[in-house]
Amino acid sequence: MSQFNNVSVVSKANVYFDGKCVSHSITLEDGSKKSLGVILPATLTFNAGAPEIMESVAGSCRVKLAGEHEWTSYSAGESFKVPAHSSFDIEVVSEPYHYVCHYG
Repeated sequence: MSQFNNVSVVSKANVYFDGKCVSHSITLEDGSKKSLGVILPATLTFNAGAPEIMESVAGSCRVKLAGEHEWTSYSAGESFKVPAHSSFDIEVVSEPYHYVCHYG
């Protein structure tokens, strides 16, 4: 999706890893929650409490889910699923990676 209508936005950004990842939380009209963010070039590890779908909007990354040995590349228009109560490593190499994280 390139645009979300009728949403509530938390104006204070979520800033992680010394500013290498910045996102904003939104709540849709139906009550579902998402975050919209940018990851700058870095290799980071995220922990997921709830299941997530990470939708790539712009840029590219490599991802290694917990328990996997291989990295998988993703670019705009692609997505990957993160199981609940797990983690994933993400590597962004050159340009900022823009994403939408769908929870639940």
